[in-house]
Amino acid sequence: MRPPHQSTATTRYDLPEADAFTRAYWTAAADGRLLLRRCGACGRAHHYPREFCPHCWSDDVTWQEASGLATLHTWSVVHRNDLPPFSTRTPYVAAVVDLAEGPRMATEIVDSAPADLRAGTELTVAFRDGIPVFRPRPVPARRAEST
Repeated sequence: MRPPHQSTATTRYDLPEADAFTRAYWTAAADGRLLLRRCGACGRAHHYPREFCPHCWSDDVTWQEASGLATLHTWSVVHRNDLPPFSTRTPYVAAVVDLAEGPRMATEIVDSAPADLRAGTELTVAFRDGIPVFRPRPVPARRAEST
């Protein structure tokens, strides 16, 4: 949380404040890679990054590169947000996606008209300023059938 006396004129609320634990996650994201934590005890992946497994409480967790594939669970179109730089991006789509590895993740959907979104839309990760966002996966072209 930012101190209340800090000016919003220079503060960006969309950029992370990495700490010693999350630095690996944000460094990978800056390199275009999405990381998850995987538990060595129960085998389940989780997101947001934690030092323990939220499923079985084991501290036997390691970083794993995610596939970057997801499906849209739910979303909302944000028409007003006065925090910088969101005010210059409205409207935008805030969303929760189901990652292929199992966890849910809060994110933003880009490169899609809100009216084109449906629950279950297949997505792929993209990165903006080192932040993971998601866009619809391209639909493969159909090959013409020969007769």
